[in-house]
Parts: sequence; structure tokens; C-alpha cells
Amino acid sequence: MRFPGRRKNKHYFPVSEKTKQSDLHESFVKPLKGKSYIVGIDELLVDIEIKTTDEILKKFGLVKGQSALIPDELAETIYDEMKKEQAIVGEFAGGAIGNTIHNYTVLSDDKAYLLGAITKHITVGDYAFKYLCHTSTLVDLNYLGPTEKPLGRAMCFVTPDGERTFGISRGCAHDLTPDFIPEEIIKKAAVLVISVFHLRNQSSPLYQSVIKAIQIANINNVPVALSLGTSFLVAEMREFLQDFIKKHISILAMNHEESFAFTGEKDLLLAGKSCLEFCDLALITDGAKGLYLCAHVDEKFARETRHELHSKTISEYNRFEFSRAMAKADCEKPIKIFSHINPYLGGPTSIRNTNGAGDAAFAALLHDIVANNYHKISVPDSSKHAANFLTYSSISQISKYANRVSYEVLIQNSARLSHGLPPREDNLEDSYWDL
Repeated sequence: MRFPGRRKNKHYFPVSEKTKQSDLHESFVKPLKGKSYIVGIDELLVDIEIKTTDEILKKFGLVKGQSALIPDELAETIYDEMKKEQAIVGEFAGGAIGNTIHNYTVLSDDKAYLLGAITKHITVGDYAFKYLCHTSTLVDLNYLGPTEKPLGRAMCFVTPDGERTFGISRGCAHDLTPDFIPEEIIKKAAVLVISVFHLRNQSSPLYQSVIKAIQIANINNVPVALSLGTSFLVAEMREFLQDFIKKHISILAMNHEESFAFTGEKDLLLAGKSCLEFCDLALITDGAKGLYLCAHVDEKFARETRHELHSKTISEYNRFEFSRAMAKADCEKPIKIFSHINPYLGGPTSIRNTNGAGDAAFAALLHDIVANNYHKISVPDSSKHAANFLTYSSISQISKYANRVSYEVLIQNSARLSHGLPPREDNLEDSYWDL
């Protein structure tokens, strides 16, 4: 497990003074790699970018600038024809949870599991093969459910004027059956990660599989993290989601549009405060305005910031941002804590790709949560675990980390990290990673 951020050596594994060095050394003699991990469930998709013309869009019945579901047979026809014309400019592994799980393994340099359905018939060079090639080798795919259907495809047609049109072929995306939900793997996970997309069709095998996985996680006190996916779907399912999240979900990740659809609050601080009525921790990304992290902490473990206090719709909202997040149920006197950060270095001078920036921030948050779980296993008597904290770092530091990871995705032409973060610049504050 690579710990999030760059820490000073004395804080890398902060332990209580009572811990003997010999005991600490013994804890790390046996490799713990892979002992703390996350499990994600996703609709496996390949993103296919195609340079095309208005005439081609009309030929295949696609409305320019819009997104449409297309039959698998039509997707196959389009793919074969565009391949022959050498119009396909990129094929990338996709899916919000798949992106998040991949990025997590790059950041942590440790194992994760991805569950879903995949076509049995994979040949060298096809889109299913490309999915495997663009997924980290640390992502364990051994529990995928094989099907006869093709892998799902999200085709992005780019016309000469730059307009983008989407054709989505679901393929086997919904075909994961409960038989392929590994109970033992989920029982021992640090976090189970799902998306709201998995909950929209209650008659699908995927929905039944996700419900089974959530039930296993809830019984075994494994936190469940939910990505809200897209605002129109959240608005459509709002009442169902609010009830479902309150019963089953600990961590929420969303953008500003999704937070409005879920809470009805346009102000993100108030939206975050509202989210905390349903979950323990909420991440809200706000594009060019940065991101917010909102959580609970027990009053006796609250720590005041050393930064300047800020007031918006909530007065001095960042007062306790140096606190580590806790589940509300583990707090005797829970208080809500908030942190906001502007884009790293003001944001990139030029943005090559916005896809996946939110997923990258989500991966950074999950990395910190799993690092806490890892540390608890390896050094159980550390003062870091005086209470049942949910995160390893303060929400202020996690915000910095998530912000930095998002930046790395924005400056590349892919939603997935190809490498870990470069060394942090010397002028950036790094002395409070122990908070």
C-alpha cells in the first residue's frame, strides 16, 4: 500500500509512543500487500472515438449532438465499417467505476477487484481486448461473469465542426448474475464501490447482483460508496435514492449538478450538509471551482484548522477541516465538518479531457480510506486508531490529494491514470499529512 501524498518520514506510520520498535518491525516483516482492497461493480464498457461526417450520422440514424441507445447489431455494423475506413482514432476502457478502480490501483500500487459481465469471445485487437489492455494489472478480473453477448460500447462520433454525438450499445453490461458475486471477497473488503446506473433497472440481473453485494457489505460492516452518475437519472430516482442511501450507503461521490438533483440545493455547502443527513461522507466536485468534502466527526475528536477561517452560506465552515472523518453511528456527539479547495495550481492552462476527473478525485478519497484500513491491520495499537475513523487523513488533506489527482487526469487524453503522481512541488505545503 502506497500511502496517499508525500509525508515526512516521522509521520509515515505514526504510532503511539508505547509501541515498541521491535513490534513495529515485526508487523512489516510479513508482506501485507493485498490485505486491504476495494471491490467495484461496473457495467463494463469500451469508449470508442470515431472521426466521421454528418452523412455517416444520418446513415446510421443518429441525431447530431445527442446521445442514443443503439442495438448491439447496429453497433457491430458501425464498428466494422469504421474499422475498415480507419476512422477509429481511439479505443479506451471506460465505465465510471472501472475508471475509479483502475485509478485507485495506480495511486495505491495495490490490488483491487472489479466485478461485472464480459464477453466470452475476445480476440486480439478487438474492443474487449482493448478494455483488458487499458486496465491496470493490479485490478483482479478473475471474478468477471462470462456471457455470449459483446462487451458494451460507448461510441463517440466527432464531426469536422467538433460536435460530439454518442451511440451507446449496452451489450452484456447488465448481465452480471448474483452467482458471480464472491461473498468472501466482499466480506473482507475495505470498501464496496457501486454506481447509481446499477440501480435504475430493478428487473436486470445486474441490479440483483448489486443488491446481494450491498447486503453482504452491510452485514459485515464494509462501507459502501456510491457514485451518483448523472443528474437526470438522480432527479428521476430521487426519492428512491434518498431512502436507499440512508439504509445502505456510507460514502457519496457526485458533481454539482448531481448534488442539486439529489438535494435540491444549488449552494454546494448546503447540498453537502443535506447529503450528510443520508450518508457519512460526501465528495462534491465543482469543475473549475474545485471540490468540497463533507463529513462527520465526534465532537471530542474535532480538530480546528490552522488555515484562515472562511464563511459562505455556513459560517466558518472550515473550522474543523483538520479532523478525520467518522461514520455518524460511531460518534457520541456527531458534528458536520466541511472543506473546500480551489483547482490545483488554478487548473490546467489547457484541458485536453474532462472525462474522468471526478472519478479520479473519487479514487483518491477511496485510497485514503483503504490506507486507514491497511494501517489499522498493520499497526492496530497506533494512536491513529483511538477512535473508529473512516479516513487516514484529515478531510483538508484528502481534498488536496483528490484535487491533485483530478488535475493529472485533466492534462491527459484519457480518463485513466497511466502512472502515479509526480513529486509535489517544493513550494506546496506538505507538513500536515499526519492530520
